[in-house]
Formats: sequence, structure tokens, C-alpha cells
Amino acid sequence: MAVINLTLTDEQRALRDGVAEICKRYPGEYWRALDAKREYPEAFVDDLTKAGYLAALIPEEYGGAGLGITEGGLILETVHAAGGNAAACHAQMYIMGTLLRHGSAAQKRAYLPKIASGELRLQAFGVTEPNAGSDTTKLQTTAVRRGDHYVVNGQKIFISRVLQSDLMLLLARTTPVDKVRRKTEGLSVFLVDIRHAKGLEVRPLRMMMNHSTNALFFDDMEIPAEALIGEEGKGFTYILDGMNAERILVASESIGDGRWFVDKAVAYSGQRVLFGKPIGANQGVQFPIARAHMAVEAAALMRNKSAALFDADEPCGAEANIAKYLAAEAAWEAGNACIDCHGGYGYAEEYDVERKFRECRLYKTAPVNQNLVLAYVGEHVLGMPRSY
Repeated sequence: MAVINLTLTDEQRALRDGVAEICKRYPGEYWRALDAKREYPEAFVDDLTKAGYLAALIPEEYGGAGLGITEGGLILETVHAAGGNAAACHAQMYIMGTLLRHGSAAQKRAYLPKIASGELRLQAFGVTEPNAGSDTTKLQTTAVRRGDHYVVNGQKIFISRVLQSDLMLLLARTTPVDKVRRKTEGLSVFLVDIRHAKGLEVRPLRMMMNHSTNALFFDDMEIPAEALIGEEGKGFTYILDGMNAERILVASESIGDGRWFVDKAVAYSGQRVLFGKPIGANQGVQFPIARAHMAVEAAALMRNKSAALFDADEPCGAEANIAKYLAAEAAWEAGNACIDCHGGYGYAEEYDVERKFRECRLYKTAPVNQNLVLAYVGEHVLGMPRSY
């Protein structure tokens, strides 16, 4: 039975405080400099890894902490609430589920301890394609079995952290779509060692935010047959299996962003004096911040519910999607209130508001577009006709 705790346990508070201590060593100046140069936060990620936080979801038998998605979300929320950006390393948490639930015993023994220790990084998730977008079943990258290996050809787009990872989770079609009964069949998932991969070209993309994003091109890239996770042709269900975790963790980041914006706006509105009084006394400034705070708190409750269901191994698809939607909207509302409160200073780099504003906007688009969440709720929760 899922139980939703309304307050943090002593262990969770210690976890949050430990992450916050690391974040103090990486203030706004650190993130600002990286953003300007579009560089990866190596030092920050290394510190989180050494402290064991990125191995939070890995079972203890493999060197991890064996914690739940609730604690994973708390880690990411804390990073964002402190002004950082956990998108540099969050994928390791939600990718992990595919390996944990569907990987072989040999794969787990070979990779999980090294991922937990930081010897290997699993941060790249190769799914999205130029001609498929949100319709994953239409992806065109192929993996053809030839003896003891697969040959991969195709393209991926908007794939983050490839140049900073050792391993990548890759989804490719192993059976042509016209030869399967359902379009969700015939897709397979592979755990690919990309350190010495031949036939893989990585082209960095300069995006609105510093996200280490790339386009990938596969030209007869060979991967060993043992890279296949689970059964051939069932990769789509394996990937779906981890999407609830992804949505809960991303919702946690948005909640952290929302709290950062609200705290920043409250502090500034109390310090900035115009016409003889703090601007926070004006309802035109105060009310948007108050509304943003309420939206963040409401989203956090749904995140907590979805995480509790996930950790209790109960169905949580609707809750995870709703949490992601509400949290992304709440962060965006809080970002707008924060910029309005700061006026012209909200656009100045040194205040970090414009950076966080750019970063939080991503989650209205990815990992799932807000409209697709609405369509999911309409069809699968409310029983309305399928819209796409």
C-alpha cells in the first residue's frame, strides 16, 4: 500500500542537507560561467558521484544506496532549488530502471558497480529522431543482427551528454515496422559502450540552454549481441516502463526550479524599495508570486503521490504524467513572476534569473510535450476518444 508522507523523514532531511552542502560549493557564478561557454559541469557531477547521490537508485548489492524514486526526486529537487541544473546527470537515475528491471544478471554485475562508483557514466539516452519526434514507434534507426553482433544505421537528434558518457541506452528497430503486428513491436534496446564505438558521429548542437545536446549519426556501427537488454523486439515496453520514473524525476527538478524562483522573488521584492516602500507590498508584485508558490506546492503534492505509488510498485502512469505537467507549468509561472518582480534586472545574467528561466522552459517540451500529457489524460484517465 502506497503511503504519502507529508513531511520528510530524518533520513530524507539528511539526504537533502547533504546535497545542499555540495550545492553551496557551486554558486551562481559557477553555473553562469559554464552556461556562457556551454561547458559540462564536470566538477559538480564528480562531487555528486563521489558522494553516492547518483547511485541512489542502484541496489546496495551493486554498490548503490538502494533508495526509492522519492529520494531520487528529492536529490534533483534540491539541486534545482539551490540554483543548479541536475539535467547534467539526471538521466543516470531514470535510465537505470531499464537495466535494473530488464537487464541480465551478467549485465548488472558488469555495469552497475562501476556506474555506482563513478568508473563508468551512463548519461546518454538515444531515442528521439529527426523524423519521428514524439512518435517513438516511427523511429528509423535500425539494428540488424549479423552473427555475434548488431549493425546500427540511422540518426538521432537532441541526445544529451553523449560526449560526457561512457555508456548509452539506445532504442533501435530490429524488425521492420511492416513485418510486425503492432507498431510498438520490433524495437529493441541496447546498452552501448560508446567510448570506442566506430561508425558513430556526434555533432554538438548549440541550444537555448546549456544541455550538452547532440545529433548522432550511425554508419554501420557494430555492437556486440550481448549489448541487447532483455528480449529482442520488446524494447518499446522496456522504455515505457522507465518513463514514469523519468516524469517523476523531471517533475522534481521543475519543483526545485519553482521554489528557487519564488525564493528569489520574495527576497528581491522585500529589498527593492520604490516610491517609499518595498515593491513586495504592491499586490501587482505580491499576488503573482503567491500564485506561483501555491502552484508549486500543489505540483509537489502530486509528485509525492506519484513517487509513493512508484515506490510501492503500484500503477502510477496518470499521476506521473500529471505531476510532470503541473510541475512544468508551475515552474514557468514562477519564472515569469520572478522576472516581472526583478524588472530589467531579471534579464541581467548576474542575477541568474534569465538562465534558470531558459532552463525551466525545456520541461514544457521534454521529456514529453504538455499536449501529449493532456492527450494521455483525456484518453487513458477520462476515457475520451483517442486524439492521435
